[in-house]
Amino acid sequence: MATAYEKFNLHTTPEKFYIEACDDGSNDVLSIDRVSTEMILTVFTLATPVLLCLPSTGTYLIVITKKKKVGDLLGHAVWKAMDFDVISYKKTVLHLTDNQMQDNKAFLSMINSVLLTDGFYFATDYDLTHTLQRLANTSPEFQEMSLLERADQRFVWNGHLLREFMPQPEVRTELTHVKTTFIVMKSCCINGKIFDWNIISRRSCFRAGVRYYVRGIDSEGHAANFVETEQIVQYSGGKASFVQTRGSIPFYWSQRPNLKYKPKPQISKTINHLDGFQRHFDSQIIIYGKQVILNLIDQKGSEKQLEQAFDKMVSSLGNGMVKYIAFDFHKECSRMRWHRLQILVDMVTEMQDEYGYFLVDVDGNVLVQQEGMFRSNCMDCLDRTNVIQSLLARRSLQSQLERLGVLHMGQRIEDQADFEKIYKNAWADNANACAKQYAGTGALKTDFTRTGKRTQWGLVMDGWNSMIRYYKNNFSDGFRQDSIDLFLGNYAIDEADMTTPLHETKDWKFLTLPIIMVVAFSMCIICLLMAGDTWTETLAYVLFWGTASFVTAGVILFNGREFVDSPKLVQKEKMD
Repeated sequence: MATAYEKFNLHTTPEKFYIEACDDGSNDVLSIDRVSTEMILTVFTLATPVLLCLPSTGTYLIVITKKKKVGDLLGHAVWKAMDFDVISYKKTVLHLTDNQMQDNKAFLSMINSVLLTDGFYFATDYDLTHTLQRLANTSPEFQEMSLLERADQRFVWNGHLLREFMPQPEVRTELTHVKTTFIVMKSCCINGKIFDWNIISRRSCFRAGVRYYVRGIDSEGHAANFVETEQIVQYSGGKASFVQTRGSIPFYWSQRPNLKYKPKPQISKTINHLDGFQRHFDSQIIIYGKQVILNLIDQKGSEKQLEQAFDKMVSSLGNGMVKYIAFDFHKECSRMRWHRLQILVDMVTEMQDEYGYFLVDVDGNVLVQQEGMFRSNCMDCLDRTNVIQSLLARRSLQSQLERLGVLHMGQRIEDQADFEKIYKNAWADNANACAKQYAGTGALKTDFTRTGKRTQWGLVMDGWNSMIRYYKNNFSDGFRQDSIDLFLGNYAIDEADMTTPLHETKDWKFLTLPIIMVVAFSMCIICLLMAGDTWTETLAYVLFWGTASFVTAGVILFNGREFVDSPKLVQKEKMD
């Protein structure tokens, strides 16, 4: 595989962009015509974090201007993108109408909101989209392919933005893919032995979106909020990894926001669920092997119907490669009984031992392969899911460190105080990263992940995060969903047409009812504070304004979907 450059200078003129490779010994320059978008290059080995997108004024160049080194993986530097520049090919926007100017500003705001979302990572000479086991099982021809050609497209978040480069093989060969979610790399010490311990979480760009607006699966079987998490250990030339996945309950269901704290999930009654369900697990089996589903949702209340449908579909599938385990997380751990999570760990111990993990010795010989996968989910695949994944990963790590010679027989990871602190904090950070990208806030229940116990302060912070989630899910997630769809190319702007769905007229209820409710509630408070001549007069005023406030609030809740921030750019069938 060709070596990629890591440092560049960007020069701009009214006519062209010039991207100059600045690594030692390099003299290559890529020129891009700002009018024709033609690219001309010399002998060129540019591996860019350079991206393209098409808002309403045409083509833009997106450049990573600041990066931070996360660490080294098998001798390859891994970087986190910290800042970006978005530069228009066109020299002026004076030709746009006022509406087009507003649209362009909105589109650029969307692109910037995605770019500023924490969690874009890349490596210029290593494929971050594949697990160690997948890379070990590839052919020499695969190893010689460019990073972009051989990448797992599920986790290439800038694939759409690089499409303009693809027709030119000499450029395509050295393009760098960017993945998103979370990477942590730590150098650790146990028994005086220093080893590298890493977590890599890869979030799929297929059926990507935000909580409530993207649930279930699409027609291709891609699950919402699908994340592959790999735990990697390197010591004295040996290496091991353990992989788990999480993803939305894989059939057709929705949970659209409607101002209620917890909207009721709806299972589609018009679609053949088993077709998409089978596509999902067929692909999972091909990629990962045997599947153990750990369904952590409630088995009562509004979540009950989802659990029952999931169980029924696994039975209907009739595939011996797929096993289903339901564990009512909230019921089992109610009243702070978090030790009961061990019940689930014990239930899957035999299967975890059977499926194993990936292990390579110092000579490069593959000693063990992971033959199955734990696929965990709760409603959001965030909080409960991350807790369980951290417990299973610790159990796998215990065995790996023993076989690599770091832990002595009889020693337990839990007793290694320094490493245990690193381990718990990293998994809590992983939960926060996944949660911020999907739900808009940090994860819940991270006090247990960080400390091993549930605390009163943790409950308070969960309440605070829940309130922030409520606000974002109802009043800002439509914009976030539009931003993701624009960034990934799920919504394409027609430059010739230049009309967009961003301008919509709000219904009269949206404009008047909140004002009436606020005025009525305010008058009710004023009447209480400024009592009339008699208590009956005061009571009458309070009852009148209180009733007006209550009735208006009821009408708003009844029409809740009209008051939330809904996506404007996605196709209707995608949101149903």
